[in-house]
Amino acid sequence: MTGEAATTPLPVPPVLWAQRKNVVYVKVALEDCKNPTINLTADSLHFKGVGGPDSKPHQVTLRFLHPIKPEESRYVVRPRGTEFVLAKAEEGPFWKRLLQDDVKHHWLKVDFNKWVDEDDSGDELGAGGGDFEEMMRSMGGLGDDDTPDMEQTGDSDDEEIPDLESSSNNKE
Repeated sequence: MTGEAATTPLPVPPVLWAQRKNVVYVKVALEDCKNPTINLTADSLHFKGVGGPDSKPHQVTLRFLHPIKPEESRYVVRPRGTEFVLAKAEEGPFWKRLLQDDVKHHWLKVDFNKWVDEDDSGDELGAGGGDFEEMMRSMGGLGDDDTPDMEQTGDSDDEEIPDLESSSNNKE
């Protein structure tokens, strides 16, 4: 029985990722992980730690699509997971995926809390500079003095509703 347990692979923790032109954000979402073993190289990240709701060991190895600069990268262990900021070896276009293999892994997801579309990467606030009120004003009808007073225009809701005719009158 001990031989079977040794060959059983450890579960993989959830991994979230996002990127900018010069960095890749990776979060290994293993909660309450104390003192994980982390090995970061130019082409991979190996993470092993004990955590999660059952305090079981987990591990994952990420082989990156493009190289990173491990000496300029950093990480911090937090209660909800270990967060990495990995410096890309070459600043430039966004990577089309995080890993070398073109396989969809159930444990690897996009971190939409940090994700910025490549087209929007220069505009950190998004469309309209983040001024929602200004955007609404530019749509017209709000705050314009050119619009007529609403009290002067008729409202179809103010008209009387005609009585319903009984169904016996319609048989004629």
